[in-house]
Amino acid sequence: MIRFLKSLVLLPIAALVILLAVANRAPVPLSFDPFNADAPVFSVDLPLYAILFGAVALGIVVGGVFTWLGQGKTRANVRYHRREATRYEREASRLRAYAPESETQGAAYTVPNTTRTALPAPR
Repeated sequence: MIRFLKSLVLLPIAALVILLAVANRAPVPLSFDPFNADAPVFSVDLPLYAILFGAVALGIVVGGVFTWLGQGKTRANVRYHRREATRYEREASRLRAYAPESETQGAAYTVPNTTRTALPAPR
């Protein structure tokens, strides 16, 4: 179902992109010299569709980089909490080794164990 919906959306977009590329095949000068318009030093003739597709691709890459940089704090928080969770899981498994058998086996609560043993001091 998802594949059908993707194709339902992407096929018309692909058709429009192909029509844009076919309609704009004529080469246009792309100049990077703002001071000399008559004979630019940095100039290249490219089809208009290549310039448009390149601009869109560059926008996607730049947007992705800035999004990735903006999420740096979130990724740092995730790493921190993952380390904390791992540390707490290790500590819980270490403490389970010292728990009395009756507390680790039974799911039903009956009578509290009055002969508890002392746990080792935290490190």
